[in-house]
Amino acid sequence: MSKLRRKIYMTAGYNTVSMGTGRKEFNPKKERPGLEHYIKEAGQGTLKQIGGAKNVDEGAIGNFMAARFNKQGHLAGFIPYIDEELQWKPCTRTEGACASGALALMSGMKSVLAETAEVVLTVGVEVQNTMKAIYGADVLAGAGWFKNRKNGHAYFFPGQFSDRAKAYYDKYGMEYARKGMRQWFINAMENARLCPTAQEYENKAADLGALYDGMIPNGKSFVDSLNVLDCSKVSDGASAIAIMSEEGLKRCGIPKNEAVEVVGYGQVERNITKEPPDKTELTTIKKAAHNALEMAGITINDLATIEVHDCFSIAGILSTEALGFAEPGKGAQFVADKNTARDGKIPINTTGGLIGWGHPTGGTGVHQAVTIWEQLTGKAGAAQINIPSDRPYGMTINMGGDDVTVVAIIYKRGDL
Repeated sequence: MSKLRRKIYMTAGYNTVSMGTGRKEFNPKKERPGLEHYIKEAGQGTLKQIGGAKNVDEGAIGNFMAARFNKQGHLAGFIPYIDEELQWKPCTRTEGACASGALALMSGMKSVLAETAEVVLTVGVEVQNTMKAIYGADVLAGAGWFKNRKNGHAYFFPGQFSDRAKAYYDKYGMEYARKGMRQWFINAMENARLCPTAQEYENKAADLGALYDGMIPNGKSFVDSLNVLDCSKVSDGASAIAIMSEEGLKRCGIPKNEAVEVVGYGQVERNITKEPPDKTELTTIKKAAHNALEMAGITINDLATIEVHDCFSIAGILSTEALGFAEPGKGAQFVADKNTARDGKIPINTTGGLIGWGHPTGGTGVHQAVTIWEQLTGKAGAAQINIPSDRPYGMTINMGGDDVTVVAIIYKRGDL
């Protein structure tokens, strides 16, 4: 795996609120902010930290299904809407289902590597609360091979990952597996309560374990092998971050200790027309993570924190195994033993992840990068964890569809 030919940095991250049913501001009967509101808020939030739009060379925006959720395509045209000084600058929109945000990051990184840009404003956005969840499920099914839609569950992707959970139950035991999934949910809620923009920030449940235990998977009301607490939430929101070269940092007056350097990445694609080779393994994540680690020249033991794509709790369990923290079948115990909690062996999803913070699909990959930037530069506020000096690296894993598109990125603080 080749090394990066030029240094790449990320800085000036910004998240809007992840809007949905967990927020007190959310009222399905009242008109809510549209797509352009979130794009502008996130974009301006980053521009204010880098000296304004005059310092930006290019723009990139990740989004999955605005054409159906919002009847709005052509999202690159909204980047100049953020600020008039972005008018006439090259902008790109990326789409890769739930990995659309990370693909926008890759677009910006490649522009910096190609020396066509020194500063790229990168935004990820989705507004999904425009329709009821059962209808939204049909839209989200486009992240899979839509030819299979009529044979899938009404809630298509919960059905896909319910099948993964059942395969795991059949192989290793349902009661055993759900102990790990239960702890994954508890971790997500506890971490989200520390992040003011998280959808579950205001979650007041006194006994999260009892709440989870009281919701037994029931195929008559939802899907066979997951409950609703195993699922990420329908979310509206956007995140933005600036991708820069060393020259870009100088132009914007940003010291390296306020940026993270990208030291490795892996971008991998699986054939969407075929079933996963093994429902109990996230094969594409495994390959993407391996490529990123190889490029960075590190191992998983050098990582201080990771943002994984826990669209469902079973995906979180399987991610620990794909990364190599646990052997196949041992991921549920690894999580149940609190190894992935914020004070555990490898803190994962420190602001709640997709289940706790929320999952505005096209925005998730950028939100993950913002979280790692905050953690590695000490800007995470109440959600801040300790970053050991001998483990200065962070990692993001953004997955599109059922382990089809995966982008893994490894970061370290810019001055280290």
